[in-house]
Amino acid sequence: MKLVILALIPLILSIGLAPATSFGNIFGTPKTQMENGVANEDVLCRVGFDLMLRSNGNIACVQPSSSTRLVDLGWEILAEDSPVLSELNVVEKTVEIDGLTVSYKEGGSPDSPVILLLHGFPTSSHMFRNLIPALEDEFYLVAPDMIGYGKSSMPSTDEWEYTFDNQAEIINKFTEELGLTEYSMYVMDYGAPVGYRIFAEHPERVQAFIIQNGNAYEEGLETFWDDWKVWWNDKTPENEAKLHYLVAPDTTKWQYTFGMRNPNSVDQSPCITDIAGLQRDGNVGVQLAMAYDYRTNLPLYPQWQEQFREHDPPALIVWGANDYIFPESGAHPYERDLSNVEKYILDTGHFALENDLDFIAEKISSFLN
Repeated sequence: MKLVILALIPLILSIGLAPATSFGNIFGTPKTQMENGVANEDVLCRVGFDLMLRSNGNIACVQPSSSTRLVDLGWEILAEDSPVLSELNVVEKTVEIDGLTVSYKEGGSPDSPVILLLHGFPTSSHMFRNLIPALEDEFYLVAPDMIGYGKSSMPSTDEWEYTFDNQAEIINKFTEELGLTEYSMYVMDYGAPVGYRIFAEHPERVQAFIIQNGNAYEEGLETFWDDWKVWWNDKTPENEAKLHYLVAPDTTKWQYTFGMRNPNSVDQSPCITDIAGLQRDGNVGVQLAMAYDYRTNLPLYPQWQEQFREHDPPALIVWGANDYIFPESGAHPYERDLSNVEKYILDTGHFALENDLDFIAEKISSFLN
């Protein structure tokens, strides 16, 4: 029996290594390995990554697509493609902000460049569960749950005013609590108007944007938004009732499958997690309050566009072309106001990370490096 088990070990390892490109190193980040006494040249990266010595003397695991560019900037390749059997490595923490608990996921070393990940509706930081370990060797990634979402506090609508202004204020204070003075910002869906409010207040802190199906232009609000606009202009119970479908389980399932390549293969865990969150007592009121307050974003579009032109942050756009909520038409206008844009229109739906995690992670790595 022992001989059989020993004979199977190489097979098990070879199978285990195949899908490991999207998960974190069991030995930790390069910084963690070095703190544990591992020599520079012996630090291990995840499958498919190159171990590089930075010009400042630190170590990083880098996508091969970025290696040549970084060599030109003074980096040195210590080892190519250092395969390691991997596991998901995401830490969950909480902080208290204005009497509210903000739950967040993080990965990577705080000494690395920071990416602030802002989720959309009706999800949470769970949408970044795979992106964080995919990039943690190169970046420090922080994904907070907005108030009323995920594991953060969910006060009633009588106890807290659910607005995009208030959500942005909490996230801004959250970044200050963590000491994040400079960061790139990944914005998606509701995360876009939250992030752009923070950018308008502190443009000096935002080094770059990764924009994924998040709107800042009227062109991106098409048929899906017709009933919303009627309700915003005429807040009657009858018009509100037309929006109650937003919190229905079938709507959440639709968000995760519509426009996706091979919808039956999409991971069900985020959909199940989101449905559970929506079914909490009082959460329907939370979501309707946020949906009604979305109207406040449109008058701010010209201000955000002016901020784009004035500060001109680099922007990587990775947009699901088949998204009915935020269609492709919302992706292109950014190029009117930003001069340094790298854009990819992907054959996927609203939650593009569920189809194109590896592609998006590689583009983020290359773009930010």
